[in-house]
Amino acid sequence: FNATHRSRTTMAAASTLSASVRIAPSRAAIRSANRVVAKAPVRAVRAEAAPEFAGLGPEMKGAVDKFLGENKIVLFMKGNKEQPKCGFSNTVVQIFKSMDVPFETVDILQDDGLRAGMKIYSQWPTFPQVYIDGEFYGGCDICIDTYKDGSLVEAVEAAMAS
Repeated sequence: FNATHRSRTTMAAASTLSASVRIAPSRAAIRSANRVVAKAPVRAVRAEAAPEFAGLGPEMKGAVDKFLGENKIVLFMKGNKEQPKCGFSNTVVQIFKSMDVPFETVDILQDDGLRAGMKIYSQWPTFPQVYIDGEFYGGCDICIDTYKDGSLVEAVEAAMAS
């Protein structure tokens, strides 16, 4: 892939994700089981068991699941990897660039529905949000800490090998 193709692919995926948010909201399963990543606990809950997830439509969930399944590392952020619009997002971009690994970005500022939906999907209130091998990993602070202790590198290597 060249940079132009990746950029078009990422923009198309972001458009698909954004478009899916405009569908009428309904209850949908968003994640399964509790899990812990590195030193930071990250909870994932089934929407059927939690009424507060009612704002996430099945179309958005499907689009996000598909995008995450097609990309080993995804960063939902303010801006994109070429032009981060937030210091925290920029920090995570620089971490992945320093690791010299391929990763995709989705600009959550392009659509308020996508931004709100991703908070529901991950059960994480802030951005950036990092997904590795289809699973929510954490935000900026978690990436910094796990990069420093080496566990982020291990998680990325395991994802790239799978």
